[in-house]
This record gives sequence, structure tokens and C-alpha cells, in this order.
Amino acid sequence: MDVAFVSNVVYPFVTGGAEKRIYEIGTRLAERDHSVTVYGRHYWDGPSETVYDGLQLHGVSPPRDLYTEGGRRSITEAIEFGKDVLRPLRRSVAEHDVIVASVFPYFPVLAAELAVIGSDTPLVTTWHEVWRDYWKEYLGRLGIFGAMVEQVTARVPQYPIAVSQNTADKLAELGRSREQIRIIPNGIDYEGIQATEPAENGFEVLFVGRLIEPKRVEMLLSAFDALNTDATLGIIGEGPQQEALERQAATLESEDRITFCGFIEDHEEVIAQMRAARVFVSPSVREGFGVTYIEAMAAGCTVIGTKHPNSAAAEVIGDAGFTISPTRNSLREVLRRGLNGERPSKSPQAAAKQFDWGQITTNVEDAYLDIVK
Repeated sequence: MDVAFVSNVVYPFVTGGAEKRIYEIGTRLAERDHSVTVYGRHYWDGPSETVYDGLQLHGVSPPRDLYTEGGRRSITEAIEFGKDVLRPLRRSVAEHDVIVASVFPYFPVLAAELAVIGSDTPLVTTWHEVWRDYWKEYLGRLGIFGAMVEQVTARVPQYPIAVSQNTADKLAELGRSREQIRIIPNGIDYEGIQATEPAENGFEVLFVGRLIEPKRVEMLLSAFDALNTDATLGIIGEGPQQEALERQAATLESEDRITFCGFIEDHEEVIAQMRAARVFVSPSVREGFGVTYIEAMAAGCTVIGTKHPNSAAAEVIGDAGFTISPTRNSLREVLRRGLNGERPSKSPQAAAKQFDWGQITTNVEDAYLDIVK
């Protein structure tokens, strides 16, 4: 089978959940003798066409920042990449058995749809999130245009795959038949996590994620400060809220036990921090999946997430961790219980093992072959 992925960013040259999924699945498909091509921006050194870890990379557009100065995803970047990928994808569409496009941003998906028109090559889409009304909060008055593009993207001919039940349900609300949507979650390198040595400079409590408002890190800081404990808190990540969060931390009694680690490029170092932590907390109210929960469970942490209509955290964590209402008091109480040694009813590591990339790749492979047939 010849598989082509369309993604404006390419892992490991740019790190993020959607591009890492493509890399992990793509390299394993290549090991199983499938041909795998990735059409993306030319972020790597050397020629625009090269082979990396078994993947044939096609740089169809020059590198560009993904975010504006305000910390939002650049709309013009997505439009530009959609324009740049259309011609080379259209030219080679007959060479591929299936084309797979990551849905966010949407314009590359629309370009891929134009590329496959009139061909026998099916378009598969991977939906990591569905924003709907959140577009208004994200872009203000311009949010209506984001919602319209999302709606159009959901309705073009495609074979949709959602990474969670939560995302599948929201996609169905945009007009897709629920029976048409396959659910294949994101994954982890379970054995690699087990083999990682814990960090020597670890923290009792850990957060990993982009520092944006939906992650509710300010609530975590407040709940942690109210514990009156000697535990330490590590915040790994960067984002537009970082300065405000650092100012908040400076006003807390627990300031000397809170460390902002910034963005850590080496993912193995992030896993080492998870292996050292006792409790992993991400009180996010917007998660299309939430792979950090699974990684922390595999690392042996007591994991805390929130129950929210816009988050798949409760679905992902299940009985292998704790999910709470998104309030400071709820978080403080469960965080206290976790630091006191309370564990969930189901083994976090046993629950995480089912998300190993090997099994996820088999599920994806079966889905692609079924779609091609």
C-alpha cells in the first residue's frame, strides 16, 4: 500500500501531537513494507525531497512560523501551505493508494480534496479536535469564519478518523454520519517509557502542555498553593500565558517550590520527568485526546484530569486515574489525596499499554486497507 500524509509540519523537525502521530504510524507502516510519503513544509536541512527514518519527505513549501505574535495559529500560514501542496499532490495523486490529511488546520484538507477529485484515490482525514463555538472565543468576531471553514471541511467527501469518542461526537454534530466515523486514538511508545530512567531533578507534581487559557494552569497554581505542603511543582511548556502565570506564581507562598521549565525539546527528558513525578495534573477543559495523560499513566504517575464537555480526558483516563470538576477546590482535594498516596482503582500502566503505537498502527493499517478496498 502506498500512503501519503499531508501535514504542514513534520516531526521531529517540528514537535506536536498531530505530526508525531504521522511519524510514529508512518515509520511503522514503512517497516511493514508500505510506501509512505509526507508532504509538508521544508523544515529539515538538505534537499526538499529526502528520506528520513523510512519516510519519503517532500518539502512543498518553505518553513514558516505557525503562530502569530499573539500566540494564535496563523491563518495565512495554513492558506499558503494549502496552496503550495495542491499542485504537487495533484501531480502525484495516482501514485498513492490513499491520502491522509490532518484536519487542523483545515485548508490543507481542502487542498487535498481538490487534488483527489476525478481520481480513484480516497481521502482520509484525521480529526484531532472539533472547535465549533470555541472559534468565537479564539478569534472573537472573526470566529464565525473559522467555524464556517470547519463546517465546510467536515462536509467534503472523506473517510474521517477521530482520535476519541468525544471528537467523533462533535464531528457528527457538524453533519457527518456517526456510522462513517472511525475512532483510532493516539498512541505512546510504551516500552520506551518503561525503559526511561527517572530524572534526578524531578518534581512531586508535574504539568506538561502549552501554556494557554484552556489548560487552566492558573487554577493548578492556586490549588497547589492551597495545599500547604512541601511538595514541588514543575511546569513544562511555553505559550502566551507564560508571563502571566509566572507573575501569579511570584505572589504565592509556594513560589520557591514552583519551577517553570519552559519548552523541553528532548521528549525523552519530558518522559524522564514523568517517571520521577508522583502526580501528573492537567486540568485542561479542551482536549481532543490528551496524549500526555497516557504517557504519564505509562510512567506510573497518579493522573488527574477534568470532566468537561470539550475534553476527552475522562474518556482517556477512565478508572486508571482521577477526573474532577474544573474547580480549584476539587483539584486541591484530589491533588492532596494523590500526594498522600491514594491510587486509582485500575493500574495506570496496564491501562496505558493498550495505547502502544504498535497496536495503534495495526488499527490504522486495517482501516486504510479497508478504505482502499
